[in-house]
Amino acid sequence: MPTAVTAVSPAPSHLARERFAAEFAFETDCWDVHDALARGADFVLLDVRSPALFAAGHVPGAINLPHGKIVRSKLERWPECTVFVTYCAGPHCNGAARGALRLAELGRPVKIMAGGITGWLDEGFDLARSEATA
Repeated sequence: MPTAVTAVSPAPSHLARERFAAEFAFETDCWDVHDALARGADFVLLDVRSPALFAAGHVPGAINLPHGKIVRSKLERWPECTVFVTYCAGPHCNGAARGALRLAELGRPVKIMAGGITGWLDEGFDLARSEATA
């Protein structure tokens, strides 16, 4: 008797390979971001939450740019080819996807850091704190 897990058969291996390989073009994880930041990141890490949440705790090295404020003029200081990585509170939050969508609509290369702050803390990494800005 099949369970709810196996009642629908898994996709054929070639389709699974294509699907899972494609995910890496859209997201990265907290461990890889942490490692890249320690080595000298080749991307800009954007915390897309509010300034108050950013001040309360953020990934060290991140820049606070709330997803609703991602506009062309705010991106002018970075070359067009700059890769951005967005994150928000965690899996229960869609802010990273909202920010990534805005960046993609502006023609910017972007990935999401899966897990957000929740994932960062789950990995045992520390947060930085700062004063809230307006």
